Amino acid sequence: MIIVKNILIVVYVLVCLALIVLSLLQAKDDAGASETIMGSSQNNFYDQNKGRTKKGKLKKWTIILGVVFAILTVALSIIYVIK
Repeated sequence: MIIVKNILIVVYVLVCLALIVLSLLQAKDDAGASETIMGSSQNNFYDQNKGRTKKGKLKKWTIILGVVFAILTVALSIIYVIK
């Protein structure tokens, strides 16, 4: 049980560091009030292929690592309660 706990802690730290780095690499997506007033077109090529850009991949990996972070948090809390 101690080996599993140590492995999970190492993975948890790596996920935490990767999540911090990915969060810092992302740019701010807020367009502000101008987009609200003027609206935006969602049919152009860029908006349809956002997931294939560097920005889209960063966002996808940030979400994935966030979910892994939450799962590891629950798993580590269960392991520490069981002892």
